[in-house]
Amino acid sequence: MGGNKRMLNGKNILITGGTGSFGNHFVDYVLAHYKPNKIIIYSRDEYKQFIMANKYKEYKDVLRFFIGDVRDKARFTRALNDVDYVIHAAAMKQVPACEYNPIEAVKTNINGAMNIVDAVLDAPSVKRVVALSTDKAVNPINLYGGTKLVSDKLFIAANAYVGKRDLNFSVVRYGNVAGSRGSVIPFFQNLIDQGEHALPITDYRMTRFWIDLEQGVELVIKALMEAKGGETFISKIPSFKITDLAQAMLPGCEMPEVGIREGEKLHEVMVTREDSMTTYEYDKHYIIYPHFDWWKDRENVTGKKVEQGFEYSSGKNTEWLDVAALQERLKRMKVKK
Repeated sequence: MGGNKRMLNGKNILITGGTGSFGNHFVDYVLAHYKPNKIIIYSRDEYKQFIMANKYKEYKDVLRFFIGDVRDKARFTRALNDVDYVIHAAAMKQVPACEYNPIEAVKTNINGAMNIVDAVLDAPSVKRVVALSTDKAVNPINLYGGTKLVSDKLFIAANAYVGKRDLNFSVVRYGNVAGSRGSVIPFFQNLIDQGEHALPITDYRMTRFWIDLEQGVELVIKALMEAKGGETFISKIPSFKITDLAQAMLPGCEMPEVGIREGEKLHEVMVTREDSMTTYEYDKHYIIYPHFDWWKDRENVTGKKVEQGFEYSSGKNTEWLDVAALQERLKRMKVKK
């Protein structure tokens, strides 16, 4: 991994929504590779914090647990004392839940982002903020995607307010992490565990990107180390067909087509044709650079500019996982039920 390999040593890192799949894996990864001073888990669920505290009890001098909501700016501001880096993973992310509870989604995903930006700009210790985004923020067709698009814009625009401070905000974008709570793999696994012989498919044409938690964490750390402010980092990852996933998990199963859900897309898109104007390709990732007058780092961009009209979509990918490759990957992962 590029950048300063000791960048997280001795630092205080705060993760919003830190008890989720990403937060747990981030903590595992950072404790295995670095020596942080403190990792602060900022989240609402006291029971999940209790479970996590027990899991990491040998690191009780490093881990701190802070009950709080990103909707509560005063509480979040209190948590920022002496924090160096903020990872924003808290979100209301279940698409149907956001459709039926739109005001709640706005409060968490948009107002929460505004609170983080405002609090960080007033917190002199913070130097880096990385916000997790989603493919659903790209050409959004559901409320979750719409709120995350606004959130991404808030974090990118926040760089205009940092002045001469050593502070920057960046975004990391990926789709559903393989095996994370609420994604298709645990859904299928629950049906298999119940003895079902059929796995429902919303649309036979549907494709998704495959990214595992470790790749997601590594991309966030890359952004922490390399961002200058305003970039959106996107991993190069393979695609798969949902029908192939079903066959990989339950070979020979029936696959009734049940119809697409509210706000669901056929394919995940990470880079739109419109974004291609400011997108550059690197060995293992793409970066969409900000299109603002304040972006001063153009001369230091080292990647290869993508062709105008380029689109990075799970349906048009150059790398695919077939049934055998999916089975191999499934063997290596833990499924969050």
